[in-house]
Amino acid sequence: MKFNNILVEKSAALAQITINRPKKLNALNKETIAELSDAFKILEEDDAVKVIILTGSGEKAFVAGADISEFADFSIEEGQTLAKKGHEILFDLVENLSTPVIAAVNGFALGGGLELAMSCHFRIASTNAKMGLPEVSLGVIPGYGGTQRLPQLVGKGKAMEMIMTAGMISADEAKSVGLVNHVTEQEELLPLAEKLASKIMRNSSVAIATAIKAVNAGFKDGVDGFGIEITGFGDCFGTDDFAEGTTAFLEKRRPDFPGK
Repeated sequence: MKFNNILVEKSAALAQITINRPKKLNALNKETIAELSDAFKILEEDDAVKVIILTGSGEKAFVAGADISEFADFSIEEGQTLAKKGHEILFDLVENLSTPVIAAVNGFALGGGLELAMSCHFRIASTNAKMGLPEVSLGVIPGYGGTQRLPQLVGKGKAMEMIMTAGMISADEAKSVGLVNHVTEQEELLPLAEKLASKIMRNSSVAIATAIKAVNAGFKDGVDGFGIEITGFGDCFGTDDFAEGTTAFLEKRRPDFPGK
């Protein structure tokens, strides 16, 4: 896979996507969003890939925001279209991917960068990471899911404070409020992501995909999350992974899940 603004690497069942615009602090522009969308779709269709790590190049930034120059003169209608398309082709896509996505936040994750990290299934961060939604300082609001996903992760009050002050929080504070799961030194960030990925890959990819769907359902208006869980739980009984997992347990051995 060849792209202009991202790098995609695969090693056995693990894939890594690196946003590679270091001179722009990996800021998201239209082309980068499109490339990320394509890469995630390709990896999602690859049955060999069990976990995806998303990170930024260099030591300064995961993604330092959106490329403001691309939309500074947009009309109301163009602004709405920008947000809608972003949700459709990337942010909602990542959130609903059946392949687990770990965001390895290495530095600044601001605006669209934090929104991208929040669309991943969970996040880890380096000690130098700074996170925030500065959009109101530009006279606009977060438009790629920030007003929705941030309250889900940190609670309404903290989300309101972060959005209204347009300030940044440290990696340690992000961990204390539940925005990231782990904080580590920058040189240990990717090894930690890989360690977590290896733990995930030991388990049933079919069950994990079903769990992602059920968890996400609980945060959607008008969707019966418990109903999705019940259906998904039952569906698992018809999978080869369930047969292998239960057999391995009874035989006191490690399962070898076929992913079906």
